[in-house]
Amino acid sequence: MLHVFSQFYQGKLLVLKNGTEAFEAWENPPAPIYMQFYFFNLTNPLEVLDGDRPAVVEIGPYTYREHRPMEQVVFHDNGTRVTAVNTKTYVFQRNMSRGPESDIIRTVNIPAMTVMERFKDNSIAANLISAYMKSQGEGLFTTRTVGELLWGYEDGLLKALKLLSPDLDDVFGLFYKTNASNDGEYVFFTGQQNYKDFARVDTWNGERSLNWWTSDECNMINGTNGASFHPVLTKNETLYMFSSDLCRSLYALYEDEVTVKGISGYRFSPPSEVFANVTVNPANAGFCVPAGNCLGSGVLNVSTCKQGAPIIMSSPHFYQADEKFVQDVFGMTPKKEQHQTVIDLHPLTGFVLQAAKRLQVNVYVEKIPTFSQTGNVRTVVFPVVYLNESVVIDDASVEKLKKIVLEKNIVENVPFMLIGLGIILGLVFMFLMCRQRVPEVIFSGTQI
Repeated sequence: MLHVFSQFYQGKLLVLKNGTEAFEAWENPPAPIYMQFYFFNLTNPLEVLDGDRPAVVEIGPYTYREHRPMEQVVFHDNGTRVTAVNTKTYVFQRNMSRGPESDIIRTVNIPAMTVMERFKDNSIAANLISAYMKSQGEGLFTTRTVGELLWGYEDGLLKALKLLSPDLDDVFGLFYKTNASNDGEYVFFTGQQNYKDFARVDTWNGERSLNWWTSDECNMINGTNGASFHPVLTKNETLYMFSSDLCRSLYALYEDEVTVKGISGYRFSPPSEVFANVTVNPANAGFCVPAGNCLGSGVLNVSTCKQGAPIIMSSPHFYQADEKFVQDVFGMTPKKEQHQTVIDLHPLTGFVLQAAKRLQVNVYVEKIPTFSQTGNVRTVVFPVVYLNESVVIDDASVEKLKKIVLEKNIVENVPFMLIGLGIILGLVFMFLMCRQRVPEVIFSGTQI
C-alpha cells in the first residue's frame, strides 16, 4: 500500500521540484533552528603547565538563531539534479543565553598551539617564535570573549608571522568566516528518478569524493547533507550523511520509536562504530592521519582539513569515546541524553520532526621541548567548546503532516472499502435472490 501512496504523491511530496511542499521545506526550513555553544573554562592554568590534569567548568549556553536557506538554486539534467549553496546566518539570542557575548573564557591559545606544532622541528624558527611570544606575554593559554573565540579576533602572533608570509590570515576564530557564509556548492539529486535519492549529495565543490583521508572508503561523499531524508523509511535503514564540519561522511541507525508533538517517528543516531578505533572498526583506518596514527575511539583528528590546526573532534564530554579521554580532563561527565546526536524522522515522508547535532571541538596539546611556553604540560585532548544545533518541527508543519497521514490512510483503505462494499452488495444480492425463490417453494409444496 505504501507503493500506491508513493505513486499517488510522487509529484506532490517526494521530489525536489518548484511548487512541492518538500522543495519549500528544503529551500527555506520553516522550523526555527538554534545553535548553542557551551565553553569549557580552564580553572588551573599554572598547575596544568606543571603537569597536572586540566580542570574545566562548562559555561553556556550561548544561543544563536540559525537561518539556513538554500540559495543560488538551479535545476538541471531535466530536473533530476539541483545545484545550491546553503548560506547560514547566526543571530545572538541574549534571552536564551547564559550571558552576553562579552563573557570571558580562559582556554587553549589555538593559534599559538598551531604555530608551535608547525615549527617544532625547526629549532631556529622555534627559538625566534618563542622569543617573540615571551616578549608579547603570549603563552599556551589565552583569555578571550565568547564573541572573539567564535567569530574571530586579530591575533598578535599571526600578525607578526604575516610579515613573513603575506598570504597568512591574522584573524582567528573557531567559526571565523562561517557567519553569513556557506560551506561550498552542492549538487543534490531531486528524487525524480528514484525517491531514495531524494536530497542525496551528488557533488560538493565539484567533487564526488574527498582527498583528506588515506583510503577511498573514508574519502567517499555519501548520503544527504543531514537536513533532509528520503520518504518511506524503514527501521532497518542505514541513513548516510555528509558533514563538512567533520570533513567526512557518517551514518545513523534506527534506535527507537518516538512521538514529537503528537506525530509518531523513528529515532536514528550514529552508533559508536562510526568513530571507533581501527581495532573495533577496521574501516576507520583511513581516518588515522598521518597513516597509522590513530588516537583512539570517539575522537577524530581533522587537522588535515583545518589548515593544519591541531583540532580534534568528538561528541560532547567525550561521549562514546575511550574512557582515557574522559579521565584526562576533570569536569567531563558524558551523558547520552545531553550529548548524543539524534534525528527523529517521520517514517512516511522523511520529514525531520526533531534533531540535535552535537559536536565538540578539542585541541591536541603536548609538551614541545623547543617551546618553553608548553612547560611540563601533559599530552591531552583538551576540550574547548561543544555545540548543539537543534530543531523541533513547527506547528504548521505538524498540521500538514497530520493531513498527509489522513490522506495516506484513506488511500490505503480504499481497496478494503471497495472489497467491503463488494461483499455487502454480494450479500444483498444473495438475500434478494433468496426472497424471490421462497414463494415458489411454498406454492410448489401446496400443490403436492
